[in-house]
Amino acid sequence: MLKNTKNYKKNTLKVFIKTFGCQMNEYDSERILYLLASEGYRRTFNVEESDIIVFNTCSVRKKPENKLYGHIGRLKKLKKLNPQLLICVGGCTAQNFKEKILKDLPYVDIVFGTHNISELPELIKKRRLLSSSICSVRNNGFDYDLKKAKRTTKFKAYVPIIIGCNNFCSYCIVPFVRGKEISIPSKSIIKNIKNLVSDEVAEVTLLGQNVNSYGKDLDKDILFSELLEKISYIKGLKRLRFLTSHPKDFYKDIVHVIKERDNVANHIHLPLQSGSDKILKLMNRKYTSNKYLNIVNFIREEIPECSITTDIIIGFPGEERWDFLKTLNLVKKVRFSKAFTFIYSPRKGTKAYRMVDNIPIEEKKEWFKELVEVQNKISYEENKRMIGNKLKVLVGGKSKKNDGMLEGRLENNTIVNFKGSKKIIGSFKFVEIIEARSFYLIGNLCS
Repeated sequence: MLKNTKNYKKNTLKVFIKTFGCQMNEYDSERILYLLASEGYRRTFNVEESDIIVFNTCSVRKKPENKLYGHIGRLKKLKKLNPQLLICVGGCTAQNFKEKILKDLPYVDIVFGTHNISELPELIKKRRLLSSSICSVRNNGFDYDLKKAKRTTKFKAYVPIIIGCNNFCSYCIVPFVRGKEISIPSKSIIKNIKNLVSDEVAEVTLLGQNVNSYGKDLDKDILFSELLEKISYIKGLKRLRFLTSHPKDFYKDIVHVIKERDNVANHIHLPLQSGSDKILKLMNRKYTSNKYLNIVNFIREEIPECSITTDIIIGFPGEERWDFLKTLNLVKKVRFSKAFTFIYSPRKGTKAYRMVDNIPIEEKKEWFKELVEVQNKISYEENKRMIGNKLKVLVGGKSKKNDGMLEGRLENNTIVNFKGSKKIIGSFKFVEIIEARSFYLIGNLCS
């Protein structure tokens, strides 16, 4: 039985949080941090000195699940050395595989789902009084309070506007682990962002599995383009982004708002997934490659400088070489600024999991390599066009490429590395671009 044998003083309680997956998970980790900070915990980045370890998990692909098991497996020894240590697993994998986690990893103390994050403090108190692990996973519910999140970055903030997904793409587990679409009322969103701006937040990113669906479930409220416009008029908000758009619900009004409002970033993430209409139908994406191209052409006509990024899945069940070549050709036509590419990962419970898949993994890897080479070349060429320009970046922090440099993000979402003082982190600066790489730029800070 876990008892309070350790002297848990408020200034000594420490929590280690590891986040896997998307930006919504990152925001959920900020919620977890807020809840535990309210109980006296301070965040630590040293797992060995923590009193509570929280893994906020992703189940979109198999790889994050494997990483989770690896991370938790390494904690078995730590748990033996410190029996009072609590190991908690939350997020999408917990929602989907709660019994499996407890069976495979009996030293996990708490498993909690995506719908009951707010219950975590009570679950921790309960676990300290019990002799067995706790599993609390609800299949539905909504517990988002936008005031209850502890930002990890002072000058940037994520703000969810719609939770869940109704699309049921045949490969995707998200509707099963996040539930149906639920929009947060616009008044609550706008009030929250005003508070963030008054707290010196310079950039806000609106989040949703499909932001374009915002408001469809609300009575007497507004749709996404209207919400985007209203938020853009908030005094003091310097930059506004949003993730992610679904092509089947992408409306021209969204482009008009981006074009007309200076603080809405010229960047649209528009997942393609496949350039083959046959595969798009099998994926249940509800659009054709031609419709996707029409959207891209409209964006480029209205906002030539707008960057478009995407997601692509290779090796979907039923996909043949001819289908892959259609994807490759569409990538060449669109010329994405960046593409997040993945080999299809079967997810138990989805429709695609039951589909026949005859293509050997070795062949899929060859397709994947071919696609990456083409896209990397395009990304490099697109980045190269910016050499010589003086562009505004939001300075984000130390560069991940070079310890002696800083990195910032352009309006089009491209990362720039440059030399500068740490004192300018969190501010907007102009940088002259001097070199290009496929994934980032190098610049000189303008005086």
